[in-house]
Amino acid sequence: MKCLSAALVAVSLLGMCGTATAETTVKLTQMHICCGGCTKAIVAATKDLKDSKTTVDQDNEEVTITADSPKGAQAAVDAILAAGYHAKVESGEATIPPVAAEAGKVTRLKLSGVHNCCGACTKAIKEAAKSVDGVVADTCKPKQQDFVVEGNFDAKALITALNEAGFHVKVE
Repeated sequence: MKCLSAALVAVSLLGMCGTATAETTVKLTQMHICCGGCTKAIVAATKDLKDSKTTVDQDNEEVTITADSPKGAQAAVDAILAAGYHAKVESGEATIPPVAAEAGKVTRLKLSGVHNCCGACTKAIKEAAKSVDGVVADTCKPKQQDFVVEGNFDAKALITALNEAGFHVKVE
């Protein structure tokens, strides 16, 4: 009888506490995090999210998100993308939607929303753009989130090159 009473008390206490949810962890890699400004911008992008915590490893250019749920983790990933960073989901439940870009050759493409806090960011953006066949010029400058790329190039190839360099952009 004592065992039954103890079991009922334990079940009652669990009921009052609610059900525990499993913590979700997402690791993002292949990001461009070259300086303290990059790190601060990632932290700032996710600081107001109540159900997740973001840890930035600048040396390895990785971010770890710990959240109360997969939905909370995805919200943090979405905030990081919106801040202009691109990544590969190394582990955990999250998705990185592709950036919509025209198929085929274009002569001019306006891009916005890229994280570009310093000269090293700008250099990486310019190198990614120049790696695409047909790109001849860009207007990217430090501390500017919007720029134009010109030439005769494949828009999807440009977006892919920028994503692979760790930058997320919007096509205007």
